[in-house]
Amino acid sequence: MRKILNTAHVYMIVGLVSGLYYRELTKLKDFTGDTQLAVVHTHVIALGMLFFLVVLALEKLFGLTSSPLFGWFYWTYNAGLVVTVVMMAVRGTLTVLGHPLGEAAGLVSGLGHILLTAGLVLFFVALGKRLPGRSDADEAADTRPAAAAGSTAR
Repeated sequence: MRKILNTAHVYMIVGLVSGLYYRELTKLKDFTGDTQLAVVHTHVIALGMLFFLVVLALEKLFGLTSSPLFGWFYWTYNAGLVVTVVMMAVRGTLTVLGHPLGEAAGLVSGLGHILLTAGLVLFFVALGKRLPGRSDADEAADTRPAAAAGSTAR
């Protein structure tokens, strides 16, 4: 659980620093246009800090870290988020500085998004395996025909 909290904490720090970086760089360069730097802060806070705080709560409830998929989720998701955020920061910085970014940057950004997606799939599979099973009574209620269930409204 400490590792998850530390991860959220690191993303909080990176998110706050990225917001400061965006504000100061655009002020320094008198930049008023659109840049990806404007959304790095919110991406890191939401996809990093807030997401891992939710993971922490789910770990407390369901023991996610005992799933063998948790390690795969953790490292895949973090790699995807880091690649995505770094590419956003590079693209945004180069935009502010007036330098275009080549096509290869789009491929790297795409890789980051693919890793994020794979990490999220692993997360939901790991979570699904840790949820308690349904009771026999719940399953029986789902398989009854609607007419047999009886209706009190006539």
